[in-house]
Amino acid sequence: MTIVSGTPGIDGLSEAAGALREWQSDKAPMQLHPGDLGWFQRFGAETTAAAVRTWSRDGRILAVGLLDGPDLLRMTTAPEAMRDEELARQLADDIIDPDRGVLPAGKVNVEAPKDALVQHVLAESGWGTDEPWTPLRRDLTVPVEDPGVRIEAVGPEQVSERTAVHRSAFDGSTFTDERWHAMAAGALYADARCLLAYDDQGNAVAAVTVWSAGPGRPGLIEPMGAHRDHRGHGYGKAICVAAAAALREMGSSSVVVCTPSSNVGGVAAYRSAGFEPLPEVRDRHRDA
Repeated sequence: MTIVSGTPGIDGLSEAAGALREWQSDKAPMQLHPGDLGWFQRFGAETTAAAVRTWSRDGRILAVGLLDGPDLLRMTTAPEAMRDEELARQLADDIIDPDRGVLPAGKVNVEAPKDALVQHVLAESGWGTDEPWTPLRRDLTVPVEDPGVRIEAVGPEQVSERTAVHRSAFDGSTFTDERWHAMAAGALYADARCLLAYDDQGNAVAAVTVWSAGPGRPGLIEPMGAHRDHRGHGYGKAICVAAAAALREMGSSSVVVCTPSSNVGGVAAYRSAGFEPLPEVRDRHRDA
């Protein structure tokens, strides 16, 4: 059967997210997660739908991609389609040709599971690799320790604190109260939770959003950050432990996260919270 690619539209977002949810497994490599679509929904449902791409055969979705910026496609495939040559060739053709409406001409990146055949097809076409990222995972089949600080789930009354911590943690962030509400209004947020950590003086010092893919599947941290004025006190570790506990309560089998390997402080915070680093991964990159 011919592979059909396209943009699902708002009505098709739930189907794309459902496919991603089904593909999550503790045995699978770090890959695009339904929580990535959920976090992107801070830009609104229309913008999110326009950023999603699907590839299907005989009416079944085999690959899902998210344009996480104008020059970055993050994608994954159904487990049984990871080495499907027809799919890999179609993906590569669509990715390489700017007229296909996936990526523009010039410098671009593609994030895909390291064992996906599309990686090799792009390499054959002259694509190199970019800077390393470190995936980390924590098993949630055993109880999680107390984080040691006050943790609160974010509701409407804490939104301003939540967004302020994020903007402090990430230079150039545009995460506003309005965008939090847009994210929380999305259907995927039903499987998510935002948490804030507070110090002894009642200051919001770290924040995280966690996304479940359903019971027995890996949950995702996206994003996590500590307020720049309160770093160096273990609050990053505390909020990561709280994130793990929240996902365990939601039935997740493990929690995963991925951060640039150059983010030494972030990697250290996750490791201190019981996350085990996995082998580094790199995006496929085209220089021009």
